[in-house]
Amino acid sequence: MAVRHVPDLRFVVNRQQEINASPAWARLHQHQRATRHMHMKELFEQDPERFSRFSVRLEGLLFDYSKNRVTDRTLELLFDLAEVAGLKDWMRKLRDGERINVSEGRAVLHTALRLPAGASCMLDKENVVPAVQNVLGRLETFSNAVRDGSWTGFTGKRITDVVNLGIGGSDLGPLVVAEALAPYMSPDLRIHFVSNVDGQQIARTLAGLNAETTLFIVASKSFATPETLLNATAARRWFLQFAAEEAIARHFVAVSTNEAAVREFGIDPENMFGFWDWVGGRYSVWSAIGLPVMLGIGFTAFREFLAGAHQLDEHFFSAPFERNIPVIMALLGVWYNTFYRAHTHAIMPYDHGLRRLPAYIQQLDMESNGKRVGRYGERLDFDTGPVIWGEEGVNSQHAFFQLLHQGTRLVPCDFIVPMNSHYPVADQHKVLVANCFAQTEALMRGKTESEVLRELKDVAGDRIDVLLPQKLFPGNQPSNTFALDRVTPRTLGMLMAAYEHKVFVQGVIWGINSFDQWGVEYGKQLASQILPELSGEASHAHDCSTSGLIRHFLETHHD
Repeated sequence: MAVRHVPDLRFVVNRQQEINASPAWARLHQHQRATRHMHMKELFEQDPERFSRFSVRLEGLLFDYSKNRVTDRTLELLFDLAEVAGLKDWMRKLRDGERINVSEGRAVLHTALRLPAGASCMLDKENVVPAVQNVLGRLETFSNAVRDGSWTGFTGKRITDVVNLGIGGSDLGPLVVAEALAPYMSPDLRIHFVSNVDGQQIARTLAGLNAETTLFIVASKSFATPETLLNATAARRWFLQFAAEEAIARHFVAVSTNEAAVREFGIDPENMFGFWDWVGGRYSVWSAIGLPVMLGIGFTAFREFLAGAHQLDEHFFSAPFERNIPVIMALLGVWYNTFYRAHTHAIMPYDHGLRRLPAYIQQLDMESNGKRVGRYGERLDFDTGPVIWGEEGVNSQHAFFQLLHQGTRLVPCDFIVPMNSHYPVADQHKVLVANCFAQTEALMRGKTESEVLRELKDVAGDRIDVLLPQKLFPGNQPSNTFALDRVTPRTLGMLMAAYEHKVFVQGVIWGINSFDQWGVEYGKQLASQILPELSGEASHAHDCSTSGLIRHFLETHHD
């Protein structure tokens, strides 16, 4: 049995306090105060090479961060902070499988899921790559059988519909990838995702399916996630209206590590695909949790997805901070969130297939870095994870861009857009790209009083006094732009891995554990207490609001 290293808590707590009180930290506060009135438009006017200096190209991907409130000095100070925080050492710990999830005593090795066969990644003196490749091999065999029709339902008909039953990382990851890679999807398989405990989602999904040709994937590491098991039980009950119990083996598979619970549900353990405790849910799409994606796009394309993520991993672990995409992403986020106190970050993918990406990154970021204490329980006296939100462009322009352009808040933004479309409809993709680029320019430049007055040259008298302030745009709103050559399995893998590493780097800078999520559990515990009360059982002690809501339900609910 491996002996876990228990750190000297006095040292690590003091170490983080030293970072917060370090000269690098203080210099950034001072620099922010000295430059907060600096306008990006002037920075571009002073430096015609700003774009080339403040952008990074990686095969199939361009990251432009030139439209940020930063100078060379800002970046120098941010890189100094990363050094003081020991970022290089933490990156080594992540890569080498040290147990950096300190509250749960676990390694964090989602990067091992995308290592090529033959690579090595050691955990407790054992190379985990062969085990990963073994599971991938089983997944390849199974997904190929479903796709080529050799795996059939209980009446001998080929599978036409796949329903993924999961929640959180067991839903959002594969859902985002499946939607983004729709052009690569098999025309013979429809992939559905059910996550919500609200019965209408599973009911509406099942209403359009044929039990003879439907395959269900129950995705739950513990096979105890309440929402997933409720939906799985509903799917099982629906299926058994049309088939005998023994037919379940042809129509239900599990992605889990709990063989006993899987067997008890009625799923053949031969149809169970596992993963490991060093894979967090929100980092699990690269594992067997990606099975619906493998079924949809085929295993060769899924390997390309893994390869893209691995390419970004190699970039992250080897590139100097000054040219390192995730490191720069993360430090810019720290700059705004902690030093500017900009508490939100908006993400706008200008690609319909990526419309759920903001929700995926929302979970990845807010579940990881939504913390108020450090790794070892010390209270933090600065702001950590931002509120992540967003919507697909151009729709977002007609929803909340008014606030971005003329509101009172500083809202850093990420724009994500492919240079080429899988769906070339006349010039519509050019219009889409033009809108994306124009928004980043408008947010940066703004519109001055003299520019507005030229527009209003034919307006006279008091009318100008009314219109002029309404048409002013302050500009100076920061944004990053990710320009993908095309949304492919490889470039999508790169993009998603970049955000993973960004979140990790920010956790290092803030001194928090980005890999636990205790805040998710508390509400679930209370829900388990309230549930029997909604059937009239004895009540627990609640505040008067919660008790009143329970009484109201009992008075108005009809079974």
